[in-house]
Amino acid sequence: MASGFFVLLDDIATLMNDVATMGKIAGKKTAGILGDDLAVNAEKASGFVSERELPVLWAITKGSFINKLIILPIAFLLSYFLPWIVVAILLVGGCYLAYEGVEKILEYIFPHETEEETKPSINMTKEEVMDFEQSKIKSAIITDFILSVEIVIIALGAVSGESIGTQIIVVTLIAMLATVGVYGIVGLIVRMDDFGFKLVANGIRQNLKSKIRVGRFFIKALPWVIKSIGVLGTIALMLVSGGMFVHYIDFIHELLHAWPAVVAELTVGLVVGFCMVGLVKFARWVIGKIKKT
Repeated sequence: MASGFFVLLDDIATLMNDVATMGKIAGKKTAGILGDDLAVNAEKASGFVSERELPVLWAITKGSFINKLIILPIAFLLSYFLPWIVVAILLVGGCYLAYEGVEKILEYIFPHETEEETKPSINMTKEEVMDFEQSKIKSAIITDFILSVEIVIIALGAVSGESIGTQIIVVTLIAMLATVGVYGIVGLIVRMDDFGFKLVANGIRQNLKSKIRVGRFFIKALPWVIKSIGVLGTIALMLVSGGMFVHYIDFIHELLHAWPAVVAELTVGLVVGFCMVGLVKFARWVIGKIKKT
């Protein structure tokens, strides 16, 4: 009986060691997409009056957890019964990430006019403000769902060779830690300007120019922080998407095996992204022609 208990402990220790090892690998694989996730959600959670930022962020966070509860069981069932489909979904996701990344690059180089996003104003009634918040929350949760699918599938692909038990533990931990980490950092970012305003107010009361300077720095830094995260997130998108094709398509892997990994992944990500942008624009052109006839 005692020996059986110690065997069980040894099995648990082995499992946890496997989980820790595979967790590091899956964490590295999904780290790239988290940069874009962080930038998107920081933008989605900003633009509210100060006292509503954290409640709105909490509502989005709860929606993100519900997204994970929907996605995770489906992903595990697919991995167990149709393991080949995980790679197929990864490559489709890679096309989407590459397209999204190149679209952001093209938008930066050739900016085009877009409809201005509705923002709350002092003329809004309480009901209109609540409707605005709900629409922003719903939009953020839908975006989070797409990014969550990518995170879960990438993490699942990183541990696809492990037992289903290890897959469930590792991918669930990655998904939940990603949610806590991303939205925790977003919470700090969106409160940065409020912290700056408080420092400025305290500095004025105490006649401390150093506090005022630091406070103004935080206020001015907020849009730059969000923009910088967006740039890093876009680079991460290209690396993650390119990495999927480099690692899961033998032809591409053999063709670029002598290249530095970062260069190979970035190049493939850009090539796939430009091809996807071209295909999408061509499809829109064809659909436009069909509608006119």
